[in-house]
Amino acid sequence: MELLPYTFKWIEVLLRWSHVLFAILWVGNSFLFNYLDNKLEKNTTSKEVDAEGILQHSGWFYRVERLNTVPEKFSKNLIIFKWQSYLTFITGMLLLIIIYYANSKILMIDKRVNENITPLMGIGISIFSIVGSWLIYDLICKSKLINKKIIFPVVLLIIGAVISFSLTKIFGSRFAFLSVGVILGCIMFFNVFFVIIPNGKNITSSALNKEKFDLNLSISAKTRSVHNNVITFLVLFVMLSGHASFIWINQYNWIILTFLAITLGLLRHYFNLRAKKKI
Repeated sequence: MELLPYTFKWIEVLLRWSHVLFAILWVGNSFLFNYLDNKLEKNTTSKEVDAEGILQHSGWFYRVERLNTVPEKFSKNLIIFKWQSYLTFITGMLLLIIIYYANSKILMIDKRVNENITPLMGIGISIFSIVGSWLIYDLICKSKLINKKIIFPVVLLIIGAVISFSLTKIFGSRFAFLSVGVILGCIMFFNVFFVIIPNGKNITSSALNKEKFDLNLSISAKTRSVHNNVITFLVLFVMLSGHASFIWINQYNWIILTFLAITLGLLRHYFNLRAKKKI
């Protein structure tokens, strides 16, 4: 066995393992914090503490408090959850490059679908679809539509369906289906990188400088976090769909994907409402 191909196989295996591991950590954080936000009991006796609760795990009790205001004193052990997201994105991009982009002629392009697309064009379209989808989503989030609880998700669903259908006319069925998961996963990361973490840093900086922070930063960060949480089930399903060819090889795969988006999104939303005891 030649050393170089053998080494590359090990790199690919380790990247796959790392990607799954970091994704588990990221999803776990998302589920935990959204669950706590929904489950903690409202505190009406304290101006500082908004909600609180007691956790029990592995024989110990943990007191959890969500604060209304910035704490007067920060612990040196201030924990910011970001590297799970960053490393999931980095390993995912590396896998996309070394598996699909490096073998675009075989794994991305299908001449039976579109004979005019070259491998280089396919890579360019893939990158454009990721960046373009994020810009569209981010623009809508910054518009007044964000306050429309029904219209907002419907608009995003329609745009997502159009993008999914368009991809099936460009790429082979498997990569077209996978591309939707890549786009959604990247949007989740961009939410963390461009909104959630910067807003958190601004709030922390204001606290350290004894300045009043903008509450809209917290609301915006939390909104993007909830968006990430709601689409998690769909992203996980799509990323594992490579093992279920009967789904993505179907000529109506984009319709199946749209149906899954509705079903899994509502399922995740149901669990959030259940934690709030609203159903």
